[in-house]
Amino acid sequence: MTLQTTDTSFAPALRARIDAFFATLGMGLNAYMESRSRMHQINRLNALSDKDLSAMGLTRDEIPRHVFRDLLYL
Repeated sequence: MTLQTTDTSFAPALRARIDAFFATLGMGLNAYMESRSRMHQINRLNALSDKDLSAMGLTRDEIPRHVFRDLLYL
């Protein structure tokens, strides 16, 4: 009895499509995780009193701008 082996290599075009799929999925996950961590920061700042925010040089309306300042350049 002869054991047959199956070729599990992908054609280059299929490999490129699979790589692109996982790269896109990874970018989406990175964006999701980044937004989740920033939402925690927004919630933490929003839980502070106006006095505490003022001591940090912030108003409540400036919280989103402050948290996303590296992305929005505002």
